[in-house]
Amino acid sequence: MTKLIKWSPFSELPTLHKEIDDIFKRFFGAGERMLGFRETEWLPSVESFISKGNLVIRAELPGINPKDVDISIVGNQITIKGERKTAKETKEEECLMKEISYGSFERSMPLPEGVDANKVHATYANGMLEITMPVPKELSAKKIEIEYKETPEKERAVRAA
Repeated sequence: MTKLIKWSPFSELPTLHKEIDDIFKRFFGAGERMLGFRETEWLPSVESFISKGNLVIRAELPGINPKDVDISIVGNQITIKGERKTAKETKEEECLMKEISYGSFERSMPLPEGVDANKVHATYANGMLEITMPVPKELSAKKIEIEYKETPEKERAVRAA
């Protein structure tokens, strides 16, 4: 028999703390620079999925010259590094609002076992970096059927009462 463990809201605090920190970093990162706090990195949004036998990784990199982006694979880890540079330096006293983050960034993601690093292809268009690489067949999506039984009406009525 499985032992039941009482849920405690305090067990969720570390996860909640990290999520709140991430939100503040994303929304107020530019504000920290404007207010004279430490220079912070910004993180471009990334998505990954498997399509037609390929692992596809997309990163939003608007305003970045693709020549300023480095992609590297070490072991089973892919890393995207780069920098968004300011077009024109603005003096703090002239700045009314500053929400765009500038500076360096680095995103690393694990790759599935068996990905061939020699067959990686990267393209950049309209501010979107797309990296594709073939994945082994065993990593392709497989649909899992769910078995279920319909509970007779009498049993549902007894459970509800």
